[in-house]
Amino acid sequence: MSTPPLSDQQSVDALAARLAAAPWIALDTEFLRERTYRAQLCLLQLAAPGEALCVDPLAAISLASLQPALGTGAAPKILHAARQDLEVLWPVIGAVAPLFDTQVAAALTGLPAQIGYSDLVHRLLGVELRKGQTRTDWSRRPLTEAQLTYAIDDVVHLAALREQLLEQLDKLGRIDWLAEELAGLARADRLFIDPDKAHERLRWNGELDPDRARLLQRLAAWRERRAVEKDRPRSWILEDAALRALVLQVPRSAAELAQIAELTPGFVERSGPVILREIAAAGMPSQLPPLAPRTRPDPEIAARVKRLAGIVQKRATELGLASEVLATRRDLECIVRGAIDTEVLAGWRHEAVGKELLAAG
Repeated sequence: MSTPPLSDQQSVDALAARLAAAPWIALDTEFLRERTYRAQLCLLQLAAPGEALCVDPLAAISLASLQPALGTGAAPKILHAARQDLEVLWPVIGAVAPLFDTQVAAALTGLPAQIGYSDLVHRLLGVELRKGQTRTDWSRRPLTEAQLTYAIDDVVHLAALREQLLEQLDKLGRIDWLAEELAGLARADRLFIDPDKAHERLRWNGELDPDRARLLQRLAAWRERRAVEKDRPRSWILEDAALRALVLQVPRSAAELAQIAELTPGFVERSGPVILREIAAAGMPSQLPPLAPRTRPDPEIAARVKRLAGIVQKRATELGLASEVLATRRDLECIVRGAIDTEVLAGWRHEAVGKELLAAG
């Protein structure tokens, strides 16, 4: 039977003292983010030699005493697919370091780039984990026995996975590769979106003329900041389709704003004035060029990307890696277009394939 989550300050502080002396700490979180911009931490699972337990962050406790062990302690913190956990923990722990991400390490041994935890445990340890709690509402209390068992399973095998993966990577001579991959995982600029760069996540941002591109950047930044301020999903502030309609149609008055079908009357009433101010502040000319029709991909660029993809696939096969671990299609498109700040042109990837890609570019 699983132990109930720690929910009193004395127990959490005692756990923190034990973790301070641990040689490694396995870590996972359960969270909820459907209704908020920031994910709500609902459960914290921890394991160290001789123990595995959960902490209930929704109880009237502080997690501050865990910060020295999790945030700055020398013991490696072992997670699987760590990005979302790191984002969720940032407000209460800050940066978690040093890190060991079993998904990242597994990819460097030749396993699928996005291998799941259960699959990895089964492949390396021969253990079949229970399923059935992936859609659970972790904010509801009390947690069931099945939920707690599932949650604990997520940390009890991490140390054994780390040991096996390190052994394999050492044999392959890729420990330095892993160190490079892990070094940037907890950087704030990789965990959080800069509002002024929020437009970059929209695939259609490259289809716009310079004036509309400038407006998109401004409106996307406004939406991102508003979502952070209200702690609501950005789509609750303004859906992508509505943002696109604003940028394409560029309304100049309340009447024109109200004519945009993708905007609800409530949004127009609440946020219409600020949207019009943002449009005015963007310095949009009175006459905008008509939207250029979508063009087919440049055949020359497409051919060069295809040629580079062949090089990546051949090299990945030689190294026993999934090709996307070496370079993504986006990386290849950047190289073809002259960008040199892609990951494939730095560090171990540069030596493994980047030099060859540049020579063939």
